[in-house]
Amino acid sequence: MTITPDLSAAAWRKASYSNGDGGECLEIADGFPGLVPVRDSKAPDGPALVFTAARWASFVGAFRSGAL
Repeated sequence: MTITPDLSAAAWRKASYSNGDGGECLEIADGFPGLVPVRDSKAPDGPALVFTAARWASFVGAFRSGAL
């Protein structure tokens, strides 16, 4: 069973790897144990993706290593 968290009161912050010139920016919401909600900062009312913390860590690790 998949449960989608209620993100209506989420406090979003710009991801550390976002583009500083306002282009390719991701926002992440903290406060969801075991989950990492992610959205496009240019479309704050658009959909958000929710990853498990383990999957997000794997993605960030691959990004940092240059595999992506």
